[in-house]
Amino acid sequence: MDKIDSFQTQFADPDSLFLEVNGFRIHYKRRGSGPTLILLLHGSFLSLKSWSQVVEALAGQATVVAFDRPVCGLTSRPLSSGRGPSPYSAESQSDLVATLIPALGFERAVLVGHSTGGTVSLMTALRHPERVQGLVLVGAMIYSGYATSQVPAPMLAVMKALKPAFTRLMGFMIKRLYEPAIRKFWYRQECLSDAKIAELKRDFMHGPWDKAFFELFLASHKLDLDGRLGGLSLPTLVVTGEHDRAVKPEESRRLAQAIPGAALRVIPDAGHLPHEERPEAFLAETRDFLNQFGRGL
Repeated sequence: MDKIDSFQTQFADPDSLFLEVNGFRIHYKRRGSGPTLILLLHGSFLSLKSWSQVVEALAGQATVVAFDRPVCGLTSRPLSSGRGPSPYSAESQSDLVATLIPALGFERAVLVGHSTGGTVSLMTALRHPERVQGLVLVGAMIYSGYATSQVPAPMLAVMKALKPAFTRLMGFMIKRLYEPAIRKFWYRQECLSDAKIAELKRDFMHGPWDKAFFELFLASHKLDLDGRLGGLSLPTLVVTGEHDRAVKPEESRRLAQAIPGAALRVIPDAGHLPHEERPEAFLAETRDFLNQFGRGL
């Protein structure tokens, strides 16, 4: 048993489930038994726990699955062999979601994606439209950050050649910047306790987390999603926190305008994590949209 499996065994909850998908041992939790699958994709540096305050309510008339995305939570962190596509690229992550849906026993799912989880949700809808029934994009990163970042080719070559040194450097930087970055996600930062920050760091920084995150960083590139949004033809809801500083509300408004027929909901008194800061308001704003897929969510 390697270190990752040891951590999974040590910190798994009684309701933790695991599934082998596309080279990852995915950690997930499942609620409800309805005919519709709602699949929850959290943002970067977080875990499936990000949805803990809304998952039970969503499971009233649907099957709801929250899972730890690659590099996060109790999902394994395999390292790339250097041959073939990176398992951590946005494309590979969207392929993983498309494979996970039938592995859970469903043909399609409503994807609820937050931040970079929203990026991957949108990528899945574009690459695998037959697997996606609808989209809820919460502070989705489409016009900035992860979706638009790319290391120049000469620098990328240097970083790959000196991977151990750059891995250590990035790990050091993340450890130093993790807490202020997470606090920036919240509008009411006084509600985010030191114990909560410690739990988030523990869930993120285990196993070869620094090596896996550097693999993800190397695989990041400009996704050019904005030019493809007009071709989406599935029900879409865009949600933003009124005071989101990570993905500004203006970006979410632009996203809602770019996707044909998309609706926009703004959660007051919330930052980048409206489903954590204002769970009741989040549920109130999303329930009507989700009702069209299930019965009385």
